[in-house]
Amino acid sequence: LAGGQCLLAKVHHYRPKVLAVLGISAYRTAFQRPRAQLGEQAERMGAARLWVLPNPSGLNAHYTAADLARVFREFRLAVTQATV
Repeated sequence: LAGGQCLLAKVHHYRPKVLAVLGISAYRTAFQRPRAQLGEQAERMGAARLWVLPNPSGLNAHYTAADLARVFREFRLAVTQATV
């Protein structure tokens, strides 16, 4: 919870257009969103579009390198197309 509040303070200070949180469990815990899913969230954090992506750690056995590449590519394309 403290990490979520720290991140929120940074978002308000730096005012990014897009924010990606890595790790669904971290996001669910830090922001008390137990049913959150991966991908773009309906809510924003500050003015930033909010995305939750899988943690790319090698310890994350749920995603192969190909799966991670696909998810991060989808994120990049969505953000790039929206800001062009």
